[in-house]
Amino acid sequence: MSRDETAGLRAAQLRLGRLPGYVRRPDPARRSGEQGHTYKKGWEVRFTARSEAEIAEIRDLVVAAGFAPARPFFKGHQLIQPVYGMAVVQAYLAARQAAEEHAARSAVGRGRRGAAEATGAAEATGAGQEREESAAHGTADGAVGSAAESVTESAAESAAAAADAAAAAAAARARRRIVEAFPTQLERCTAADDRTPVASDGRIPAAEARNRG
Repeated sequence: MSRDETAGLRAAQLRLGRLPGYVRRPDPARRSGEQGHTYKKGWEVRFTARSEAEIAEIRDLVVAAGFAPARPFFKGHQLIQPVYGMAVVQAYLAARQAAEEHAARSAVGRGRRGAAEATGAAEATGAGQEREESAAHGTADGAVGSAAESVTESAAESAAAAADAAAAAAAARARRRIVEAFPTQLERCTAADDRTPVASDGRIPAAEARNRG
């Protein structure tokens, strides 16, 4: 048998491990007992199928693996494809173990990939949260700065308004004092003007009369 044929036979035998089925083993105690000559149970693999099409596929795979399938039969609601011999039992058990180990390795690999993806997603989420927090802090700092500037501007405006009000009040008080003092000054001026020299006979001197004229 060539190397390619051996590789193809080995691959077909490994595919047997993916088929549903079970193994039947002989009971040495019963075979060596007094009724051993009537005990017919031997080494056997029974592949199970749900249809004749599946039976046909199983038979083709058994032949490709180097074994001879026996006649199929019904058992309950299942179709059974029996294959007899210790060699097929050993090949089937080895192939099933290899398939289970492969499935376990695949599950571990998927778990690791899932864990790596979850870790990457968590890191990305954490980085996004940090960026959002930084942006929030920046916004808060800006808001605080703006509020402080607004408070400073408001205080300056209030101070300027108070200064203007104080100046206006001072000016008003000055004007009021001037107005209040004006009649007194007017009276003083009038009184000064009324103090005209008069002669003993009641006549105004000529010089004063000329000044008044």
